[in-house]
Amino acid sequence: MITDPRIEAYLLDLAPTHDAVQADMERLAATRGFPIVGPLVGRLLMQVARSVGARDIFEMGSGFGYSTLFFARAMDDSGRVVHTDLDPKLSAEARQLLGRAGLASRVTFEVGDALEVITRYAGPFDVVFIDVEKVDYPAALDLARVRVRPGGFIITDNVLWRGKVADAPETYDAETRAVDAYNRSAFAAPDLLTTILPLRDGVALHYKTGETPRRTRPSSPRLMAPTPRSLHPSITIKKK
Repeated sequence: MITDPRIEAYLLDLAPTHDAVQADMERLAATRGFPIVGPLVGRLLMQVARSVGARDIFEMGSGFGYSTLFFARAMDDSGRVVHTDLDPKLSAEARQLLGRAGLASRVTFEVGDALEVITRYAGPFDVVFIDVEKVDYPAALDLARVRVRPGGFIITDNVLWRGKVADAPETYDAETRAVDAYNRSAFAAPDLLTTILPLRDGVALHYKTGETPRRTRPSSPRLMAPTPRSLHPSITIKKK
């Protein structure tokens, strides 16, 4: 976390956790030392999703569903969040916790490598959230860019990577090199308008430029075969 602890404490005091399931998730994370985005970033995820009227969201890396909770809260029962995790136990735990919150019906649970799972989905998504292994960030960006709709967002956690990205490049480890490469690629991308917020460990907001298509209800499930063509689908946007 790069935020001044006094500022972090002040912000948390402004927006304390009242929801029982969210509080249980935060206790689980603290007990296990399991990384979660935390309530401040969680509120940002929900705010961004609501601001674009998100009804179809893909999470690349979901753990036991903490970030999923905020995305699912941002929509009604006609929406969908795709939860992904390699660990079937975490996926099952997420299903149980989100069920307690009354939100499981809005979530599709996928067990597997998020970078492979997303290739089975055609999109376009309203929001793609990236929180996978840091060495996979550049590849995750490439996969997300072709699956988020114009007018939607890619949101990525840990993009300041404990402040290591500000160190001398010759001191970078593999994870820091990958995060730095991700950030530079995102800022250089002609189809993305990128801002990095110095909240907690750094959150990147990438607005996908272009005309916003008409909204349609997502099919259940909206999948496609994992062929090379699916990595770069052709998306036709109808004129209003």
